[in-house]
Amino acid sequence: MTLYTTVHFHNVTAGRELEYATWFDGAHREELAKLRGFKGAERYEVAEQQIMPDILQPWRYVSVYDFETDTPEIDIPALGPLLANVRDKGLIADDSAERIYSYQLFGDWKYSPNYQPDQPLSGVSIILGNYVAGHYEEYQKWYEEVHSVEVINVPGHVGMKRGELSNYQVEPRHYCPGDQLVLCAQQTDDLLFTLRDFSARARGVSPSGIAMEPRSQTGSFARTVHYFNKISGDKFWPGGIAYGGDLSAYQQSDDE
Repeated sequence: MTLYTTVHFHNVTAGRELEYATWFDGAHREELAKLRGFKGAERYEVAEQQIMPDILQPWRYVSVYDFETDTPEIDIPALGPLLANVRDKGLIADDSAERIYSYQLFGDWKYSPNYQPDQPLSGVSIILGNYVAGHYEEYQKWYEEVHSVEVINVPGHVGMKRGELSNYQVEPRHYCPGDQLVLCAQQTDDLLFTLRDFSARARGVSPSGIAMEPRSQTGSFARTVHYFNKISGDKFWPGGIAYGGDLSAYQQSDDE
């Protein structure tokens, strides 16, 4: 069985946010439970804090759907009619921003010692990325053996799973700017600290003394990074993993 993740970036029609949330955690979960290969789904809202604050964040919300199946050509597109129903009800904003992308994963979550299994996630970050043409194997080796370990060991980052664009997509289809998916999990009530320490480690100036390796040239700069806070199901308990302290030693930059 192979793992797949579908990310549904969207905005909600103004004034109908509660209606959408009620649908997602109620009727929608009941519908999803009937889909073959369905494993789980959570919904997130864009965070105020971003590692790349100068790039556009066109989506206020993202829903993340997980499947495990040997017949993705059947099971992945089955999500489409469920989203079409809520779209037809006018709950999804008609602003041309909605995007749905499905990825075949290389594996399940890879966790760091930061992870607390008895606590829910506080949020996720999503990278829609690319590798430099002709350097696929080098890119995968760098990400799996070096960069993923560096990222998930930053305080507040706890896990990562990655994948590549699937041959099987959910309608309506749009051009996807990122062939590679990087999904990073967080457990923190101080996301700003996490982002600043990430940036400082990437630049070799973290007060922790930890410095990341130089970014591989096999990773394309044609990428976008989006941080989201969890808003569905079990919420993160603020006493789970919390980081604070003097932030004056950190400066935010575009490093992920």
